[in-house]
Amino acid sequence: MEREALVLEMAAEAGFDLAGLAPAQPPAAGARFEAWLDAGRHGGMAWLERDRERILHPERLLPGGRTLLVVGLGHARPEHRLPDGARVARYAVGRDYHNVLGKRLGKLARRLAAEGLVERTRTVVDAGPLMERSHGAQAGLGFESKAANLLHPAFGPWFFLGELLLDVELCPTSPPTLPECGTCTACLDACPTGALVAPGLLDARTCISYLTIEHRGPIPPELRPALGDWAFGCDVCSEVCPWGKGAPDLSERFGVHSALADAGLVSWVETSPESFPQRFRGSPLQRARREGLARNAAIVLGNRPSDAGHRALLRALTFDPSAVVREAVAWGLARGYREEARTREALDRARVGDPNPSVRRGVERNLERVPGVDPDGQSRPAR
Repeated sequence: MEREALVLEMAAEAGFDLAGLAPAQPPAAGARFEAWLDAGRHGGMAWLERDRERILHPERLLPGGRTLLVVGLGHARPEHRLPDGARVARYAVGRDYHNVLGKRLGKLARRLAAEGLVERTRTVVDAGPLMERSHGAQAGLGFESKAANLLHPAFGPWFFLGELLLDVELCPTSPPTLPECGTCTACLDACPTGALVAPGLLDARTCISYLTIEHRGPIPPELRPALGDWAFGCDVCSEVCPWGKGAPDLSERFGVHSALADAGLVSWVETSPESFPQRFRGSPLQRARREGLARNAAIVLGNRPSDAGHRALLRALTFDPSAVVREAVAWGLARGYREEARTREALDRARVGDPNPSVRRGVERNLERVPGVDPDGQSRPAR
């Protein structure tokens, strides 16, 4: 058997649904990536700028690297809602895919070496400096869509990518003839924040997935209502994509993490910094950190009012250790509970008593949306 076929067969035996080979050369979409960076559309993901050269030259990731083995693993499942109705992106519901793919790629790398097919490899799963969608398209795993993701005829957008950089030169996989998006603009039309500014062009700065996962600090207030019930990530562009409708249900592959099985957003707000690592161990939600998850929860509890949410936000406004969270809590209270007397009282106390000036300013802005009485005794209508 030719080396290429043997490598791909071993990838299938390692449990991957898709596999293909591409040269370890600059990605086809490299120029588009540089223009995206230069326009600042990567938001606060500064590592993309720092790794620009390595991303554009994947052969530098491994001395003597010649070939990229790109693999795909399907993860489609029905939508998952927390008990209070909040939503989490489907990919993040179960075990952390970084661990799952990383272990399988590690075993595959050891087998390739044991068979004498390679000497040195490097494993990359998502966080590594690679334009994996571009390389994946070149390896035949799918086609790049108007939603800036990779689509496969069988799995739609619901599959993870991983890579092994190999120190041997293998013939690239001949990409099959794949469909295209055609005239469909469902993803662009459905994006809640208009983050898909053009076909294939995503502005991370307004993307719900970026804002709720990668973004550190306060989420811009004008974008918070658009989060709706998305507490971590967003699947809207994938859910409306026609290519994802027939993907097989693979829920059992990753299961449901215990932190998402029977607890809602109130528990996110009330999770302490000390207990967070243990509670979310092995979950993709760790990426947002405790501050990010509590911030997101405060915003969604404002968008989806409930008695339990109100009580949790009132407590957090006083006791949460993070200024970012307390500011989001103030917004959530003014958004969802503005008619409640306890909301007015709590915000008035925080306006003068919170130790952080940025929180006090945020509370002041949010008080403008809450009916009540000004310090001078004048009636204050809600704005």
